[in-house]
Amino acid sequence: MKVIFMGTPEFAVASLDAINKVHEVIWVVTVADKPAGRGKKIRYSAVKEYALENDLPLLQPEKLKDKEFVNSLQKLNADLFVVVAFRMLPEIIWSMPVKGTINLHGSLLPNYRGAAPLNWAIMNGDSKTGATTFFIKKEIDTGNIIDTVEVEITENMDAGDLHDRLMLEGADLLIDTINNIGQGKVTGTPQAELITDKIKEAPKIFKDTCRIDWNNSNSEVHNHIRGLSPYPAAWSTLIDSDCKELGLKLFKTIKTESNLTPGIIKTDGKELLQIGCGSGSLQILELQLAGKKRMDIKSFLNGIKLDDSYKCI
Repeated sequence: MKVIFMGTPEFAVASLDAINKVHEVIWVVTVADKPAGRGKKIRYSAVKEYALENDLPLLQPEKLKDKEFVNSLQKLNADLFVVVAFRMLPEIIWSMPVKGTINLHGSLLPNYRGAAPLNWAIMNGDSKTGATTFFIKKEIDTGNIIDTVEVEITENMDAGDLHDRLMLEGADLLIDTINNIGQGKVTGTPQAELITDKIKEAPKIFKDTCRIDWNNSNSEVHNHIRGLSPYPAAWSTLIDSDCKELGLKLFKTIKTESNLTPGIIKTDGKELLQIGCGSGSLQILELQLAGKKRMDIKSFLNGIKLDDSYKCI
């Protein structure tokens, strides 16, 4: 089939690559170039880089309702639009192709509609999640479901691990979905038919969302940290005996049964650092002090004179 692909980050590249090997990608749509970083250098999206490397035609509209952009899409007469990690489309766009517009979403819909499904599934302590293909309609992430794939979430898997797993599983799922659409085997199941309980949501994550509450159990804090690792990262404030505050990001932990007061630190100053939670505690394995690089616990303790007078709030 003739496919127009729309996407932006690395997560979308695996899907674009898989489609490009099987079907005819007649155009790629991604975000406009924007300056990024301290030097404000122009940075291409991961999808644009792939398109350029593989000589795929590219569109980068500033506004999706722009008449010139809409007319360009109509003239291409694509069979199907495929969307992976892109912007919300106006109806004039997603209603255009004869076989519809489909989306790959990183959860088992109808649960975790929204911007951060991978993060919230781990933060909530779920033991499984997955990816879903569905037909796009007006309300975001609510269209008829085509197919799903399940992925186990292990106890110490973080959002980065899950991202990489779903990126590949989702690409395979998408190929199956596109092939089935081409063969006329797809109708789609309304999400309302699958709702049996309260839907779990996946709203956008802000800085306050990432702050650690040490009064929670060690399981809850552990899930919070790994659900935000490696980005945007869970954070806390480290306070020394002189009440000096230091920003601290945590990336990797394991649960322990030590009974420490919430936020209180226990360390040997060499390779062991534990922080108390509402129940149990966490042993810290990887972290980052404000202004420093991410490092393992040995490197961290080697560079700072940390003792039990410190605490986290």
